[in-house]
Amino acid sequence: MLTTYSSKLLIVFRKFNWHLQNILSNLTQLVVNHRLAKDILKRKAPQPKPVYSTLEQKYNRIQKELIAGGIALGCVFLIGTLWYWLVERWSWQDAAYMTVITLTTVGFGEVHPLGNRGRLFTISLILMGVVSIGYIVNRFTEALIQGYFQEGIRLRQQRRSMESLSEHYILCGFGRTGRQIALEFQAEGVPFVTVDLEISSVQAAQQLGYVAVQGDATLDETLLRLGIDRAICLVAALPSDAENLYTVLSAKTLNPQIRAIARASTQEALQKLQRAGADAVVSPYITGGKRMAAAALRPQVMDFVDGILTGADRELYMEEFRLDPVVCPCVGQTLREARLRSQTGALVLAIRRTDGTLIGGPTADTELMAGDLLICMGTAEQLRQINQILGPIRSSVPRPPKHS
Repeated sequence: MLTTYSSKLLIVFRKFNWHLQNILSNLTQLVVNHRLAKDILKRKAPQPKPVYSTLEQKYNRIQKELIAGGIALGCVFLIGTLWYWLVERWSWQDAAYMTVITLTTVGFGEVHPLGNRGRLFTISLILMGVVSIGYIVNRFTEALIQGYFQEGIRLRQQRRSMESLSEHYILCGFGRTGRQIALEFQAEGVPFVTVDLEISSVQAAQQLGYVAVQGDATLDETLLRLGIDRAICLVAALPSDAENLYTVLSAKTLNPQIRAIARASTQEALQKLQRAGADAVVSPYITGGKRMAAAALRPQVMDFVDGILTGADRELYMEEFRLDPVVCPCVGQTLREARLRSQTGALVLAIRRTDGTLIGGPTADTELMAGDLLICMGTAEQLRQINQILGPIRSSVPRPPKHS
């Protein structure tokens, strides 16, 4: 008799272990397939899969595994309850209670006497519960040690911060060029978000306190996550000219009004980026060569220009202002009548008309017209005062520069 029970018990163990392993290995795929099926039913045309960073993929994987373990444990609980209710003819309360104390292995006695068949099932139920709970504990411990829960909290905070961004700057690439751009953005106090495909660059940006996301900036999905539709400027500082070209094309397609600035390594790439719609293209080699030549020929001029264009500790700043006839009272007046210099101390260096004409060194008789772009120079306080009179290009962006 004992040998017969042992053989039956071994067969039951093998069957339940085999089924349980199949459940645990396939539940994650079933969840994914279920979501994909819902997406297909809701959408008329196939949509590209969302792009996740490496950290997000790990967090999503452990989340799905924990959900699969919870579902498996729930299935075991349901099987045990149904067995005691239907087979053993117990009440719902007794069946559920027996299942709980069996799965938790608390050591209480049987609610009602069990026969050999019931005891074999109870042993199997204990094994299934131990495997399910052990799987959940294993996944939970890994998530806790690896910091996936903290990563999930950080990702949610990051998403909320990006969703709240408006009229911000998008910096694509956090290499040597991107780091310097980020420093200038931070010095100016403008809101910006950084994206890079390399996790090391993303971590370096986050350590400096920047909002950084891992992703491929050439993909529409990545740009949409960064709020391309709400951004006012995109800077493509990726190492490859092809990547910068794709990024500019995607940005201009998703938001034709955005200002796109791109980095180019060659003259040919510079021309292609301009044809692609980039508002400004900068070649580090060409621009660097020109500045080095100017520093050699006109060193004092270059020192002065550098001092007013970059850095957070400068005394003088340069800023641009668009004359909006709705809010600007100076439209239709001459510079003499507007008295900008006497009221603020800021100097109007140039005026660009709406047709593109540039007036350098405007005189007192130069008329201010609607839509004119004034390029002014002064201290931070002087630019604030002229800002109150003229109104900035973007009223919600903290321009001119803040105090250092």
